[in-house]
Amino acid sequence: MLQQRELAPLAASLRDRGYACEVETNGTLAPQPDMADAIAQWNVSPKLTNSGNDHARREVASSLNAFAALDSVYFKFVIVEPEDVDEVSLLAGSYQLEPAKVILMPEGVTAEVLNERGAWLAEVCRDKGYRFSTRLHIQLWGDERGR
Repeated sequence: MLQQRELAPLAASLRDRGYACEVETNGTLAPQPDMADAIAQWNVSPKLTNSGNDHARREVASSLNAFAALDSVYFKFVIVEPEDVDEVSLLAGSYQLEPAKVILMPEGVTAEVLNERGAWLAEVCRDKGYRFSTRLHIQLWGDERGR
């Protein structure tokens, strides 16, 4: 997002040639109009308290509101504890996020931890209408880089 002025023409050119560009961001910088128009899907992954990041740096209301106004957006949150889901629910309410646009993913660097957290988290997703995602690369290869 720091280079969106330079990336927007490239993304628009690719879009015009039939390609779809997808961007993942932490949601702290709002998309400029030309960038917003050129991107087919936005994956906004705001940091929660569990990240250890300062609140003012991880939740920029103007930026999250800008993303929430886009049709082509999903919000993905990394979950460690059940209390994290409460924080997500507060954010979803504050920014009027549709439950189907909210994705919860268990944090973990081993299949065992992902399975443990994923078991209860999948139930939460079903009950709240959120989507569930796991970290498939961890399930398959562990925390090994370059696979």
